[in-house]
Amino acid sequence: MNARTFVIIKPDAYAAGQVGNVLTRYESAGMRILAMDLRKIEPEFADRHYSEHVGRDYYPGLRDFMTEGPLVAVVLEGEDAVGRVRALNGATDPAKAAAGTIRADFAESMGRNAVHASDSQASAEAEIDLWFPVL
Repeated sequence: MNARTFVIIKPDAYAAGQVGNVLTRYESAGMRILAMDLRKIEPEFADRHYSEHVGRDYYPGLRDFMTEGPLVAVVLEGEDAVGRVRALNGATDPAKAAAGTIRADFAESMGRNAVHASDSQASAEAEIDLWFPVL
């Protein structure tokens, strides 16, 4: 059954010129791009997206990183989209990510880890509604 998920190609991967490579990984795995937007977000929008992290000691650095430059927001559709995209991305810490995953190949560090992906179908729908309210 096809499902949707949400991905952010983060400012580090955008700045490194890896957007096309990341999108190719998703498309090669059978994901279809339903929506995509290049944008720079404001701190208040980062707070809405990462609301469960606001107030934690690491959040100011995450907020600064996510608002430092352009990023690409993407809605993908495919079979088991959430699980498959998370597997393609690899572990959050690129040092622990399996060889051939997006984070193993393109992430700089735990804090600059190239991509974000929804962690459940519920969060995918909430994130899609936040980022693409007319979709």
